[in-house]
Amino acid sequence: MELDDKDAVAGRRFVSSLTAFAPVTDEEIVRSRGDPAFRRKLLAQSLDAVIETLQRQRRAPSTLRAGPEEMREAVALAVRLAELIQSMDEPPPNP
Repeated sequence: MELDDKDAVAGRRFVSSLTAFAPVTDEEIVRSRGDPAFRRKLLAQSLDAVIETLQRQRRAPSTLRAGPEEMREAVALAVRLAELIQSMDEPPPNP
């Protein structure tokens, strides 16, 4: 599975736009390319952060909630992150 840098940090960008959140560093992105366990950790942290933010937004007063388009984008991002994590569990295809 090839990890797109956008996928690795997109969740943190969404969350950081709504809360105080430390973005993924360039060093972490480089490390994730060669370390599958670390890549999984970054993806899982991003997924957790997106889900936590969605839950917080759901409970927020309507005047403070993100708009429907932002919420749809966040849900799509959560699904994409989950797919990336799941694909890491699949055995590589036989040539």
